[in-house]
Amino acid sequence: MSQQKVQQAYVLENNQLAALVSGQKDGNLRLIEKSLGVVVIGRGNELSLIGPPDAVKKAVRVLDDLADTSRLSGHLTSKDVHYAIELAKASDSVTLYQLSQDVIQVTARGYQIRPKTLGQKKYVDAIRNNEIVFGIGPAGTGKTYLAVAMAVAALRSKSVSRLILVRPAVEAGEHLGFLPGDLLNKVDPYLRPLYDALFDILGPELYEKYRENNTIEVAPLAYMRGRTLDDAFIILDEAQNTTSEQMKMFLTRLGFGSKAVVTGDLTQVDLPNRQYSGLYIVQDILVGIEGIEFVYLTNKDVVRNELVQRIVEAYERYETVGKRVRSGRKSTRKE
Repeated sequence: MSQQKVQQAYVLENNQLAALVSGQKDGNLRLIEKSLGVVVIGRGNELSLIGPPDAVKKAVRVLDDLADTSRLSGHLTSKDVHYAIELAKASDSVTLYQLSQDVIQVTARGYQIRPKTLGQKKYVDAIRNNEIVFGIGPAGTGKTYLAVAMAVAALRSKSVSRLILVRPAVEAGEHLGFLPGDLLNKVDPYLRPLYDALFDILGPELYEKYRENNTIEVAPLAYMRGRTLDDAFIILDEAQNTTSEQMKMFLTRLGFGSKAVVTGDLTQVDLPNRQYSGLYIVQDILVGIEGIEFVYLTNKDVVRNELVQRIVEAYERYETVGKRVRSGRKSTRKE
C-alpha cells in the first residue's frame, strides 16, 4: 500500500535567492527529488513539494538550509547540496548553515575557510579544545589545510608566537643524495604541500616575512630532534610515514603554551621494509589520555572534486574484500 502524499508550498523571498537554491537548470531541485523521493515544482520564487509527509519535511529542511547558506555565502556548490541532503536524511540537528557560520580564517584572496562537514567541524573543535589532536583520514578531507588555517588563526590571535610545520621525508637517506642543491633544496619537494597551504592563506609576501623572522618554520621531521618547542603551534603532516620512535620523538618536543596537530592517512603508508607506522601504533598507546583527541575523518568528509570521494570509496570497497593476488588471476580490466 503506497504512503499517502501531501503537497506543501514553499516560498523564497525573491527570484535571485530562488535561482541560487534551485541551481543551474534546476539541478539542485532535481537532486532533492531523486534523493528524497519528492516532486518539486518551481515557478519563480514559489515552489511546490509533493510526496510522503516525512520526505516533504526533509525536503523543506534542505531548502531552508540551502537558502540560509546562500544568504550567508552568496553561492552554493554541488557538494553543499549533497551534504545538506545527507544531514537532513540523518535527522541530525546540525545544518550546513550552522557549519558555514564557523569561519576559521580568511585567505589572502578573501576566501573564508570554514568546516564543510560534521567530521571537519569535530576536527576543528578538537583542535580548539585539546593540546594534541590526531586527524586521521583519507585524501581530500582537509586534514592539513584546516590544521594550517587553525595554526594561522592562533598566530594572529597571539595564542602562540610561532608556527612549526614538519613532515617526515621518507627517502631522507641515500636517495636524497642524488638530488641537486643543499639539504633544504633536497627536502623541499616533501614540504611543498605545507608551503601551498601557507601561501594560500597568508599570501606569498606575508609568508616570506614570517619565514624570514622565524615566526614560521617549515622543516623535515629530523630537524625536531633534541628541541623543546614552547609557545608554538606545531603540525606534523603525513604522520603515517613516521616510525614509532619518530612519533615518540615528535610528541615529546611539546613545550609550555604549545599545541600540536598530527595528520595522516593510514591507507598511504610509504615506510620501507614493511615497518609499522608510528601513527598506527600511537592510537593504542595514547588512547584515553586527557588533552589528547583522535578524530577520524571518512570519505563523507572529502571536499575535493567529487571524483576524489568516489575514488576513496572504491578503494575502501576493494580493501574490505582484501587485496587481490595478481599473479595467477585473470584480470577484470578490459584490454
